[in-house]
Amino acid sequence: MSRWSSLLIATIPAALIAQFATSDWVSERQFWPTQTRYPRSLYVGEAMCAKCHRDIVGTAESTPMAHAAMKAAQSDVLRSHPNFGFTHDDYRYEIRTGLGKSTYTVTNGASRGTATIEWAFGSHGAQSWLYKKDGEFHEARVTYFQDFDRLDFTPNRALQTLHGVDEAMDREVGRAEVYKCFACHTTESGTGESFDESQLVPGVKCEACHGPGQAHRDRMEGNAGQKGTSAVQVNTSSGIFNPKKLTPEQSVDFCGACHGSYWDINLNSVSDGVSKVRFEPYRLEQSKCWNKNDGRLTCIACHDPHKPLDKNASDYDHVCLSCHFTTATADSPTRSLHAKTICLVAKENCTTCHMPKVYVPAAYRSFPDHRIRIAKEGEAFPD
Repeated sequence: MSRWSSLLIATIPAALIAQFATSDWVSERQFWPTQTRYPRSLYVGEAMCAKCHRDIVGTAESTPMAHAAMKAAQSDVLRSHPNFGFTHDDYRYEIRTGLGKSTYTVTNGASRGTATIEWAFGSHGAQSWLYKKDGEFHEARVTYFQDFDRLDFTPNRALQTLHGVDEAMDREVGRAEVYKCFACHTTESGTGESFDESQLVPGVKCEACHGPGQAHRDRMEGNAGQKGTSAVQVNTSSGIFNPKKLTPEQSVDFCGACHGSYWDINLNSVSDGVSKVRFEPYRLEQSKCWNKNDGRLTCIACHDPHKPLDKNASDYDHVCLSCHFTTATADSPTRSLHAKTICLVAKENCTTCHMPKVYVPAAYRSFPDHRIRIAKEGEAFPD
């Protein structure tokens, strides 16, 4: 356990006693998202997985996670907007795409800054960009927002006062933050404890969540005794990590490695106020009905990571009703603490009332609040 987690052990709520920050999980020998200890030779690639799991790989490829990052030349956003920009005070921001590259320019009339975008992050809702200056990554201060089909300042990156084009244009991204960004948006970005931009696989592919697949491939082919396969600590007879076998609290922390777990948000002071609604695992674990021993209230209880997100509220009713029955039945009269809870307002589209959408000004969009509750009109955001 990390030093900071240890210092706070006395204040851990009982329901979260078995949960840790991602840094703690990563320090264990078991595979965990964002872990970098395995050498590239142990990864087999998505095509190998598809030989046996073609349907799963096929649907997973259509999810936003599979396209969480890409080289700028592969960005549909940039290719479909060959020339877009906006003006703020005396500064003009533009991105022009053509001849296989995207050029980012900021000018205030007196001076001008230019960079060639190298990486695009995000394919659902918004897209941001990285490029290099003198070998170091920099983040553009602008982002594309899908809901408004426009370019604007990246959330929390706008400055009240600008001191020249260099400051207006971007911010340098530290190594630790770069590694974290790529670890959550790509596959195989960190291998053998080091970051390797040249060999990573863009997007969240199979081995980003299941770990390197060589041991599994060898076991399935009857070659489990080959040298090197034992290097992967997956703790399963099949030689591959299966997140579905995690306990409920571990499962939410697993997704929280990239989507924001309870301790990641609290220990790192990632955000405050309504901005926290973006971190679904963190908000879920603050729900009154969160119970670490109940698998009916985990991320994967509602969302299949191998399939695109269901956007109809009614698609989630069956999950809500697995705990909150409209009537008690003979075969399941008291399956949970909430088994006899009956909603007096409606029997369908539960999430529209109990997971209200919250508008986040910095992101220019609304997010369903995963802090499940009886939400009252006009109430203050429950931070």
